[in-house]
Amino acid sequence: MDRNVLKVSLASLLLGSLLWAGGDLTPTPEPTTESGWIDAVTLGYGQSKDNIDIYRLGLRKDFSSHWFESSVGYLSGYWEGSLNYWNGRGDENFGIALSPVFAYYFSMGDGVNPYLEAGIGASLWTETRMGPRNLSTNFLFEDRIGTGVHVGDWDFSFRYMHYSNASIKQPNDGIDIFIGSVSYKF
Repeated sequence: MDRNVLKVSLASLLLGSLLWAGGDLTPTPEPTTESGWIDAVTLGYGQSKDNIDIYRLGLRKDFSSHWFESSVGYLSGYWEGSLNYWNGRGDENFGIALSPVFAYYFSMGDGVNPYLEAGIGASLWTETRMGPRNLSTNFLFEDRIGTGVHVGDWDFSFRYMHYSNASIKQPNDGIDIFIGSVSYKF
């Protein structure tokens, strides 16, 4: 079985399980008085397993609905656009990305909400090589899975991110990143 088909199947199974456990299937609009295109700014730093430094500046817009609300929590998410800079092994790479991210927020009360998130987006990069890695295309998918916590207007998260071209062109070395981020919602 193709590894990408396996990944998508496992992600679908996990998301389906979370959704089934979540309760009501009717979307409930989130009460909001906010308007505008963005509602949070994010700064992130991470590293690949081969010591490539990753710097990330993101702008977020929360989804306006909650789904599957229950006493445990609810499903929602956000859109994130980002500017990215990779530096390592004598190479630099600049990229932009846009990702829809789904998150299951657990209801803890007192303005503290831990969550699990997953998303698949798209990115464009200036270079197709990074150190010994041959990414082959400037277009890469941006996959993520992570965890975090909302505390008031702040959001702290830790993610595993994977960039690759999904075998559109070979070689498809890809790059794996662990990244910590902090966001401020205004």
